Amino acid sequence: MALVGVLALQGSFNEHIAALRRLGVKGVEIRKPAQLDSVASLIIPGGESTTMAKLAEYHNLFPALREFVKMGKPVWGTCAGLIFLANKAVGQKTGGQELVGGLDCTVHRNFFGSQIQSFEAELPVPELASKEGGPETFPGVFIRAPAILEVGPEVQVLADYPVPSDILDSNSTIESPEEKIQSEKKVIVAVRQGNLLGTAFHPELTADTRWHSYFLKMASDVAEGASTSIVAVGVDLGSNNQPRNDLPIYRSIEN
Repeated sequence: MALVGVLALQGSFNEHIAALRRLGVKGVEIRKPAQLDSVASLIIPGGESTTMAKLAEYHNLFPALREFVKMGKPVWGTCAGLIFLANKAVGQKTGGQELVGGLDCTVHRNFFGSQIQSFEAELPVPELASKEGGPETFPGVFIRAPAILEVGPEVQVLADYPVPSDILDSNSTIESPEEKIQSEKKVIVAVRQGNLLGTAFHPELTADTRWHSYFLKMASDVAEGASTSIVAVGVDLGSNNQPRNDLPIYRSIEN
């Protein structure tokens, strides 16, 4: 059985492990480089990205995380985890923070504002609905959330969100007028590039497990090529869609 690792330095790692458990899959906490050898895929959760980066540096995790990505193993970053995976991050605190990289995009940290500006929105998710069934939208929980301003040609956009043009203009790093016109009313909030998945919001804080199912199938597809697979106990990942039956409680899970 291939295990799913969840980086457990800080943030919502318990919620990810609980979501995996609902799908019959075991998630294991990862805090040290050697522990990555025991897992076939990895989730980097939301949290306070600067704190997570400092803890990752303290435990000498960055070289191992970069190698994990380079090996083509599936990695999903949510909120702060998305920032970790980005090749470039803007809007950071003084001095910035170390990144894992691999995802060809530019992420703006705290794009949507402070903790009190956290919000929930129904996001159109045609690719997710096509693969996993269920509603055509997903309840996106944004808590001090980042946004993706630019993506490379190999990046597949899975979800975006409309924002006032003045907000986008003030946060944008896009210099080409043509690109600015095309992008000024939406920012990207979910992407995939090969073995990497990134979401600016927190699927683990909802009852809808479709993003976790989507990631597990990504991991299974990669593992199949390496003669191994994710094993789900008594669960059909093709029919796991769960209706949203509650609202998340906003807590201090910051990117």
